[in-house]
Amino acid sequence: MSDCLFCKIVSNEIPSKKVYEDDRILAFYDINPAAPVHILVIPKEHIESLAALQDEHLGLIGYLHGKIRDIARDLKLADGYRVVNNCGKEGGQEVGHLHFHLLGGRKMLWPPG
Repeated sequence: MSDCLFCKIVSNEIPSKKVYEDDRILAFYDINPAAPVHILVIPKEHIESLAALQDEHLGLIGYLHGKIRDIARDLKLADGYRVVNNCGKEGGQEVGHLHFHLLGGRKMLWPPG
């Protein structure tokens, strides 16, 4: 999508500080971190939100979560981390491209807000 911020990051129209990239997903540092470690992990394919997933995307989502696990290990988040997905406006989703936040480096509080 030509107007999607994350699609522009995928296509390198907008620079990012990449943590991981392959042909299916991209992980990069959030520019407004909510924790000492705050990584966004996105599919390269434009999918609007978790609510927009089709059955054919389920393998991609499993793959993406496996990579989140690997990134957390690589970043030495052995004491724990949080993975967040905001879905829709009322769920706090600000960019209309499916993404997951990997947060770590501090104790996470509950409820999150």
